[in-house]
Amino acid sequence: MTNLFTTESKQIPITKKMVKEAYRKVNSNKGSAGIDGEILEKFQENLLNNLYKIWNRMSSGSYFPQPVKEVIIHKAGGGERKLGISTISDRIAQEVVKTYLEPRMEAVFSKNSYGYRPNKSAHHALEQVRNNVRRYSWVVDMDIKSFFDEVNHKLLLKAVDKHVSEKWAKMYIVRWLECPIQTSKGELIHKKGAGTPQGGVISPLLANLFLHYVLDKWLEKEYPQLSYVRYADDVIVHCYSESQSLEVLGAIKNRLEECKLRLSEQKTKIVHCQAYNRTRHKNYPKKFDFLGFTFKPRPKATKDGRMFLGYDCEISQKSQTRIIQKWRDLKFQRQSDVAIQEIASQLRLQTIGIARYYGYFKVWTLQRLFRNLENRLAKWVRNKYKSMRSSYSKAYKWLKSIRIDYPTLFHHWQLFKTI
Repeated sequence: MTNLFTTESKQIPITKKMVKEAYRKVNSNKGSAGIDGEILEKFQENLLNNLYKIWNRMSSGSYFPQPVKEVIIHKAGGGERKLGISTISDRIAQEVVKTYLEPRMEAVFSKNSYGYRPNKSAHHALEQVRNNVRRYSWVVDMDIKSFFDEVNHKLLLKAVDKHVSEKWAKMYIVRWLECPIQTSKGELIHKKGAGTPQGGVISPLLANLFLHYVLDKWLEKEYPQLSYVRYADDVIVHCYSESQSLEVLGAIKNRLEECKLRLSEQKTKIVHCQAYNRTRHKNYPKKFDFLGFTFKPRPKATKDGRMFLGYDCEISQKSQTRIIQKWRDLKFQRQSDVAIQEIASQLRLQTIGIARYYGYFKVWTLQRLFRNLENRLAKWVRNKYKSMRSSYSKAYKWLKSIRIDYPTLFHHWQLFKTI
């Protein structure tokens, strides 16, 4: 079988090394099964043969993707998001083409685009917005309605043609774009010239390419004096004045309509970034959410300790609600038959992730959130020990004694002196 997988490549320049490397990336990202129900562990049982099959079909032009499994994700604030889960083989195939094309796309993408790009992160995008709100008093907070469902194939392929000359690469992109969606009821939905699955391996690259021409280059040409930050289809445009914000919003709306996209009227808004040195505007909201953070007026201190009203970000209420709901769903406060070490182990990776992401700028802004976790731990103590069921103060005192003896047991105990 090893000799089988070292055969030379065919007419399409996809090598076995490219397929192996694509598999490593897909494997590191984990993910659930597609419509065939095959999980990574099952795929790995016959790994070399499975990888050979992908290479053999892709390098000969006979590779065709399977339908994409539709998964509905319910949003915390209501509504739903549709994700598309490809099979493992199709994810590997997409990763092959994505890795092949990405360097040439990266060479032209704007520095103001941050989403799903090498060496760029959500924190980089947030940091740029933090810098921009100090310079600009106004924000156009944009939400593109059903972006991944409404990407126009004809316009997208026109953008692809600018950077991709290889017929085989374009052939596979077209096959992925035209691949039907299979609903939970087994119904096949065929696309009508629009849409790329949110959750597909190559979808973020294609989305960035599409919005590079629809928005990035257009904004930089039409409004070179302004700044903007784009993370995939989340866009923040910074303006100097109310009139400029209204003008820019109207122009963007027209531009998107020209490119077969729409703004969400309910979620798109103009925001005034109120601070101590800026005139108040009662008719506009003072805050906006971006990548799980809320930007709003906040008290700040100078180096000599004087307070003033600044404009900065902290974890959003939506993010806090979602995290607390996950803790609630774990129901660990009712698990009186387990030891506290087991609860700490159960929560550890999640709390480290929360602290690293939402505490990136100022970890103290998470105190209220982790106080909720501490309250749940106190409930667990009361359920665990009969002597403390009548008293929260005894439960907190017990937790405090454990914290003194084992300060690294819970990750949030290491972040704050008190909680």
